[in-house]
Amino acid sequence: MSEHHRLNLTNLPDEPTDKKRRGGGRRSPQAPPIDWAAPHGPVSGALSVTTGAGAAALLGAAVGAPPVLPLAVGAAGAIGHGIGHSLFRRLTARTLATRTASWLLAGGWTAWAMATGPLSWAAAGSLTVLGVGVAAAASNAAVFEEAAEAERLTADARRAAAELSAERRSIATEWEERISRVCRIPVRVFAVEHWASGAGYSIAAELPGGGATWDQIARSARALATDARLPLGCTVGVEEGDLQGRVVLDVATRNVMRETIDYPRDHTPLSILTGIPWGVRPTGEPIEVFLREACALILGPPGSGKSTFMDAVIAGFDRCVDVLTWVIDLKAGAVGIPWTRPWLEAEGRVDPLPGTEPAPKGTRPGIDWLASTPAEAVLMLDALLAVNAARQQAYQRLMAEHDTTLLPIGPDLPQIMLIVDEGAEALTATHKDPARKAVGDKLRQVMRTTRAMGARCVLTAVDGNVSAIGDTQVRKFSPVGVALTSGESVGNNLGKLFPRTRIDTAQLTAKGAGVIGDAGAEGFAPTPFKGWKTGPAMVRAVILATNHTRPALDRVSAEAAGAAYSERWSEARAGWLWNTSGPDRPATAPAPPGARPDAGRPGVPGLNLSYKRREAPAENIDADAMAARLMEQIDREFGTTTEPTRPAPAAPGPGLNLSYKRERNEETGPSPEPDARRAALDLLHAAGPRGTGASAMERELKPRFGTSRQTIVGWLKEWAEDGTAVRVGSGTKTRYVHRVHTPEEP
Repeated sequence: MSEHHRLNLTNLPDEPTDKKRRGGGRRSPQAPPIDWAAPHGPVSGALSVTTGAGAAALLGAAVGAPPVLPLAVGAAGAIGHGIGHSLFRRLTARTLATRTASWLLAGGWTAWAMATGPLSWAAAGSLTVLGVGVAAAASNAAVFEEAAEAERLTADARRAAAELSAERRSIATEWEERISRVCRIPVRVFAVEHWASGAGYSIAAELPGGGATWDQIARSARALATDARLPLGCTVGVEEGDLQGRVVLDVATRNVMRETIDYPRDHTPLSILTGIPWGVRPTGEPIEVFLREACALILGPPGSGKSTFMDAVIAGFDRCVDVLTWVIDLKAGAVGIPWTRPWLEAEGRVDPLPGTEPAPKGTRPGIDWLASTPAEAVLMLDALLAVNAARQQAYQRLMAEHDTTLLPIGPDLPQIMLIVDEGAEALTATHKDPARKAVGDKLRQVMRTTRAMGARCVLTAVDGNVSAIGDTQVRKFSPVGVALTSGESVGNNLGKLFPRTRIDTAQLTAKGAGVIGDAGAEGFAPTPFKGWKTGPAMVRAVILATNHTRPALDRVSAEAAGAAYSERWSEARAGWLWNTSGPDRPATAPAPPGARPDAGRPGVPGLNLSYKRREAPAENIDADAMAARLMEQIDREFGTTTEPTRPAPAAPGPGLNLSYKRERNEETGPSPEPDARRAALDLLHAAGPRGTGASAMERELKPRFGTSRQTIVGWLKEWAEDGTAVRVGSGTKTRYVHRVHTPEEP
């Protein structure tokens, strides 16, 4: 239990004085409660015997009761309590004898006193002697009973330990034989520990001399799991022990990776300095990452549960009292939109979901800033770089007082965690896309320069190829790595993040399962893990639970970020969250320089592509005239062609063949690529509603034009982006359908 929780438990506030006066408070320490059911000790028992006998003798003498009556009562007590109850409780013979004798002596004294008179000195003296004798006998019996009870407990513990030791010895012998049989290495297992979750156990073993190493056993982990006949999905993890020459095997006997585990409902505050849980180990225990000085790279193909995992990442940041979350998602802000909905409800911008109450007034967005376009992302990154520079200047004295070169992060000086979903969108951009290239360049600068001043990044990508993450800088600055493996077709993300790790990812096929590792100073070796299941209800619960614990940006940083930060939720820049204009066309944002104000609006001149449209198109637009106007505008503003402005030759089926997409050689005539490209488009059109893929097109085009599959994949991606084709499916089942064979969007 943390120090914070201990303080909360001990420092309870006093109750109001008026409540104490009314009797509703706690009892006064001067009037302790009497427990009539409490057992008697040696002294209280002796007093009970003597006072009871004396009172009975006085009463019997006063009323003239026959002396045989107390003898009968004493005999009944001796039989019922002294013998019967002692046998029922399995007490020792000494206790049985003490109780029986006490009842018989008390009954005998009472009968004698009733016959001779209870008020004589002889009666009083004998009763005193009787009480002292009972107390001494009871005290001796109690000591003996305690010793006997301790002996019984010790014997039970020894029996349980012996049974457990026998089970452990059996496991140790079994695995010694298995490792010798499978790996040809004789080891000595010296420890077996069962996991608290009951999902498996760990084995520690000594390696023999002669140069045997732990990684020789690690290479045979899959064979060991097979030999042990473990259930599907259960793996054997192998890592080096606390000393060289030792090896530890984690043996899973229950497939935690395939279970659906909801995000914990415990929303207690966290800190970036003490670790943030991102999932569970095969043992069922939470796995924590430390991101004060580290960036993180999350790889996951489509269908691997990456979006769900990102919700858990943001939830962890929201629970931190010293973290602000900024999000860049160039796919229309999808990853961040759910984290703004409760705030929009509280502001009256959107209606609450059916069956739910609107979020209360004062609810803040679950993320501190959301950028859904390259322009907004550049504003965010420029602001972050300005914050970094301002903190360097303003907090030198504070760092000197703490004797550190790292900014002392806390609730009043929070860390900024920048999440970039699908970072490949920006990191791989080239000069042909200057807006996204600017985002990628500034993002790399943030990763390189902002560690000490409390700004780190979490990036996601489909895979770890340089073509997907831009260059090796991203991996270099990201010691925390996550490879979600459930949607992989070739299983290569593990090798790209953790090249020397041998984990059987073929067993980690459930959504949200993968491998996580931290190469930092407080890190851990790559290990299988399972991410939590999240959803809109969980997002809403986290936002509301952490609304008053999430920090605000410090004054120095807010001033450095300027209007770019203070107006981040203004209608001009965030109005797309609550209206129908979309993030690429804010409701009140000014048009880009040189752009026609009416371009893209239905019923007026300009481009109005169906896959971008949200309103019904006007019926009087001529497609050829529209194409001519588009080419004229492109040629005038970008200078990408010198040919006369005219409608482009129509490709098979509806669509535009824009001049900036055509490649011509004015001296030698058309190059072979446009012919192959046109033939590829013909094949796409001829495939009909079923569509086709890159492999099928390669079989048709390679014999005729020598076109490679990589080139065809590039064309298909291009056509999917400009709306000529629609992508269907994922992975090996991906196919493309020409837009004329797909239903028109409303």
